[in-house]
Amino acid sequence: MKAKDPTLLVSPDADASQAVRAQLRLRELILAGELKSGARIAELAIVELLGMSRTPIRAALMRLEQEGLLDKLPNGGYAVRTFSERDITDAIEVRGMIEGLAARVAAQRGVADAMLAQARAVLDEVDRLLAQPRLNDAAFSRYVDLNKRFHELLRDMSASVVIAREVDRIVALPFASPSAFVLVQATSTTSRDMLVVAQDQHRQVLEAIDQREGARAEAIMREHSRLAQRNLREALERRKLDRVRGSGLMRCPC
Repeated sequence: MKAKDPTLLVSPDADASQAVRAQLRLRELILAGELKSGARIAELAIVELLGMSRTPIRAALMRLEQEGLLDKLPNGGYAVRTFSERDITDAIEVRGMIEGLAARVAAQRGVADAMLAQARAVLDEVDRLLAQPRLNDAAFSRYVDLNKRFHELLRDMSASVVIAREVDRIVALPFASPSAFVLVQATSTTSRDMLVVAQDQHRQVLEAIDQREGARAEAIMREHSRLAQRNLREALERRKLDRVRGSGLMRCPC
């Protein structure tokens, strides 16, 4: 009896699972600076590095190109993308627009009391953090976690698979997530003040959603994204990018 080709024993689900693992691992290597900005990605080298077959590696590379971390080269293959200040500013602006849309849709459709309560509980914990006169590294790290959770709840309040997918797509870009530049502020004398302003905007958008004020909720979230743009400018001016994840991908004008 003829032996089966071992490649036929791998199910499509297994290939998909491997592709996700490869995507996560490659993203980590890029953001950690182990795959440098502008570096060409050789498919066979990645196969050897990750110990996977070419099929999931090829799928992972395609996804990372769609995600915006890789550029497709004209003659085939990929290179690690380099981000300009304008690229980052534009990504933050797009995030503000999409999160604004999520907030407006949530206000128009209405949100369950239980989800609103979850969001308020997150903000209550942020209030307790900000009650401290000075924030240490542990407090800043906790703020990042809570801020991420609040923005995830805001995304989910839209009850839209389409909007949620687009939010996830944009926040996956380096520097575009809601907390991308928060840790840069840890050494700034105005750091706590900036977080207080952000917290007030969080409270306002939640109130607007609860009151079914869609236009107001959208406007607040679009304004909220401008804090991240301000943090970016300060980070560049102060040349304090070492605490920004993926900073090696930035083409710094300074």
